[in-house]
Amino acid sequence: MYPMIDLLSVIFGELMWFFQVIVVLMDIAACIVVIFLERRSPQAALTWVMVMIFLPFFGLVMYLFFGRHLYGSHIFSKKTQADLMLAAQAEEQFHKITENALELAPNISRFDSTIALLLSLDNAVLTRNNEITLYTDGEMKFEAFKEAIRGAKHHIHLEYFIIRDDELGNQIIELLAEKAAQGVEVRAIFDAAGTFSVKKDFFTPLKKAGGDVRIFFPLKVSFLNTRLHFRNHRKILVVDGTIGFIGGFNIGDEYLGKGPMGYWRDTHLRLHGKAVIALQTRFIMDWNYAAKDAQISVEDRDTPYYPEEGFRDVAGHSYIQIASSGPDSAEKAIYSGYLSLIGHAKESIYIHTPYFIPDDPMLTELILAARSGVDVRIVIPCKPDHPFVYWANHAYLGDLLAAGVRGYTYNDGFIHSKAGVFDGIGTTIGTANWDIRSFKLNFETNAFVYDLEFGKKMNELFLAELETNCTEITLEEYNQRSVYVRIKEGISRLFSPIL
Repeated sequence: MYPMIDLLSVIFGELMWFFQVIVVLMDIAACIVVIFLERRSPQAALTWVMVMIFLPFFGLVMYLFFGRHLYGSHIFSKKTQADLMLAAQAEEQFHKITENALELAPNISRFDSTIALLLSLDNAVLTRNNEITLYTDGEMKFEAFKEAIRGAKHHIHLEYFIIRDDELGNQIIELLAEKAAQGVEVRAIFDAAGTFSVKKDFFTPLKKAGGDVRIFFPLKVSFLNTRLHFRNHRKILVVDGTIGFIGGFNIGDEYLGKGPMGYWRDTHLRLHGKAVIALQTRFIMDWNYAAKDAQISVEDRDTPYYPEEGFRDVAGHSYIQIASSGPDSAEKAIYSGYLSLIGHAKESIYIHTPYFIPDDPMLTELILAARSGVDVRIVIPCKPDHPFVYWANHAYLGDLLAAGVRGYTYNDGFIHSKAGVFDGIGTTIGTANWDIRSFKLNFETNAFVYDLEFGKKMNELFLAELETNCTEITLEEYNQRSVYVRIKEGISRLFSPIL
């Protein structure tokens, strides 16, 4: 009996040794890939290497699930006819703007290099004479949202990160089903992680009515899904190709202020004008990836998806670029647009973000702006929805306070707004937070607005809320934080490149 136990012990020991050797070899291979083959920042590369060295097996698993890029896999194709049309227009505008031949309003021309950058990186065509309606309250936003859906005559295109199986979520599904039953084309894309808790039959009424629902990156075997980290964070509605919505609100009761975070402060835009063409194209590209059996074919612009006659009644005057970015592309268009706007600012930079985890270049740009006399103010939440991110927020904001940046916490509930206003002229609003995840891992879409009147409105709103709903974090107060808080900040900051 004992010899058999000894034999089993020897075999088990040999297997464990073999397993350890395999893990070490895989860790070494992964480290080589991270250091030499992947285009990562030194901080992110070092963090992943440390994780794999100090947590040999679990670090490798974390890397396989959360650390890989997508842009080398060519799983997405931007070569749709609709995108090629935008690309041709973007190239023409790029040449004109670099040759000073593109006519811009005097107060807009100072952002010409930002415009050129977004044209170059993402075919973000510059449109003008757009009408904008701003929403910062969920009740008002979703009333306008539902009104636009009710008015649809040909198609409704919806792309959202989260929809909840609650009162608001069911209202939206029922309304979409009603329109589908009337013969309106209804297509909807929802992120797999964002709808993970939704029951399987939640979309049944819409599907039975003729609507088509697709899940982005389905989590068929969620615990083995190595794309779990890459989420479609976009929030887009396009109605009849002429009305578009973009911003930060997801679909659910909590975004009406009925959740555990309290009042929900966000920023969303309703657009009417040719900027909607870019939103439509973004949706079509994402749809044609998610619904390979039901592609939208756009051979030319003379289709109901791009109705030129739908813009004849536009009375606005805002210049807008719609820019997108994601892990499928090495070009970080939104991140680059943020950096460019910071660099252009001469008077003020006002930022709302729930997640503030900048990389070194962005941190440096903000410090340089503040040191140059620019009024830089950043608002973050007063309460955490993700503890690690919350403490990383404070750690990075602390660096900026010493440079003269003014930091605030939003106290009237939870601020989820992703907005930046630069000199009261250039504004960016959309789905991208000011953090590494949004810049590299999520699929995001933002509107870049160049308009003195709209920028002034955003500035006034920002400053008014500082007085009524925010508390300033002074450098003196920050320096007096406890050792326990410093430890939490330090640990959170250490892992910030991979949060």
